[in-house]
Amino acid sequence: MSPALLLVVLLATGQSAGSGAKDCWMSCQRHVVGSAQRARACGACLSGGRVDAWVSALEGMRPAPREALASARKDADWRVRWAAVRMDAKLRGTTERRLLAEWVASTPASADLDACLTAARAAAEAGQSSADFLKGAGPRGPDAAARVWARRDAIRKALEVELYAEEVPVRGAALLHLSGFLGRRPARVVLDAMESRPESTDEIIAGALKAVAERKGTSVGRLLLDEARPADEARINRLFAVYSHELEALQPALAVADPLQRRKAVLSLRVYGPLARRELERALGDTDRAVRRDAARALAQAEGLATRLAAERRLEAGDAAAARPWLEAMAREKGCAAFLLSAAGDRALPAALRGDALAQLVDCDEGSRERVGSLAAYLNDAEAPVRAGALRALGALASRHPEVVVGAAVRALEDPSPEVVAAALEVVASQRQSSRGDEAAGLLGSEHPVVRAAAARALEHIGRAPHVKGLATCLREDPVADVRVAAAQALGRIGGPHAAAALSDAAARDSDTHVQHVSREGLRRLGFSL
Repeated sequence: MSPALLLVVLLATGQSAGSGAKDCWMSCQRHVVGSAQRARACGACLSGGRVDAWVSALEGMRPAPREALASARKDADWRVRWAAVRMDAKLRGTTERRLLAEWVASTPASADLDACLTAARAAAEAGQSSADFLKGAGPRGPDAAARVWARRDAIRKALEVELYAEEVPVRGAALLHLSGFLGRRPARVVLDAMESRPESTDEIIAGALKAVAERKGTSVGRLLLDEARPADEARINRLFAVYSHELEALQPALAVADPLQRRKAVLSLRVYGPLARRELERALGDTDRAVRRDAARALAQAEGLATRLAAERRLEAGDAAAARPWLEAMAREKGCAAFLLSAAGDRALPAALRGDALAQLVDCDEGSRERVGSLAAYLNDAEAPVRAGALRALGALASRHPEVVVGAAVRALEDPSPEVVAAALEVVASQRQSSRGDEAAGLLGSEHPVVRAAAARALEHIGRAPHVKGLATCLREDPVADVRVAAAQALGRIGGPHAAAALSDAAARDSDTHVQHVSREGLRRLGFSL
């Protein structure tokens, strides 16, 4: 690919300066002179994604690209300089730290800032002080470490300038490296920097701290609360004002119809930690399980707790509805089986909570092969919610133990509790037990709405033409909208002229807009245009 064509391709990517393929290509063009070497090295920028991606493409070139590597050490971007040192070390058969120390120590003191800054940033990137990083760098290591420390004021000023760079990733890297070099927490570096900066720059420095929090897997709220001192109150309030504005901008996304968008918004809240407690607690009541689960995990992180410990504290309160998102979150955590079975066996907890704990085992993969025996014991529990939860958990094991699961579901259809009967209908439907269709249809006349709705939902999967009449009656006459919705969904699946007539009537006359909507969707599924 010619340089001109490559430039066109890179410009078309729309990459922003300092982080994309375009800057990689420009860096490569500055330092690689030979046309053959340039074509090969610069081509790496198309897929490299980093400004220093082209340097790795120099390996194996003949003759060895010494001039390009020497030139790259003068690049304005420390990543290119450090990549050049690493590549040169590989070509020379020495360690990168040893070559870095030799570069720092052999550069005239009047011109060693780039070398010292590269060493300081490479050390911080490795999570070490520059002294420790250069300790094992050969005979020039101590001298190089002393050089870097002697340049500490200039290094600090250079990194502080980047704290206010246009690009958020550049700011985040500068803050992380300045924190490591000075041996201070990132929040302390930010608060100290704000002391001499106007409030108009608060949004920039707040973005830098957020970038570091994301990289460290924590939150800006936690970073600030861990560092806060009384004298910092005014500056912390300035940062809180920035983050509060960002949280307000995220709130509409928590209420959109698409659960994937709501989940994305919840994941975005994690970086704010304790500052987003109100939004996260609201998301615990979301209609989507994944959203609730992510909100619980984010709240645990905001509290500085493991998800398990945060869940245990919620269970202690004994509120089944409030505990449900935490049980859902624990179902995907390590140790889920032991945690959920322990909660189910704790008779000091409310029956609804114990049953929920059993039901969440459906999403827990640990110990599922040995779980049948543990669950079977709960099928005879005195509390109906516990029996229902055990039955739902057993339903997930039907592929391995079909006779046990189906037998338990059939027996549960005779249970005196409507909650258990509804759970049994769910299992029968999930296993496509079409032979139980007549039993499900018979339960459409139950006095309990939860059973009638479960029966209609079961017929959506196991219903046949003879069951349309009962479903149509439910859709026309049942006083509970949830039952009518389930009946409309089942009729749209079974089909036939009588189903279409019932759906058409409900779409035009039902008092509930959701029932109308589902009825119209059922007609569309059957091929009717509205």
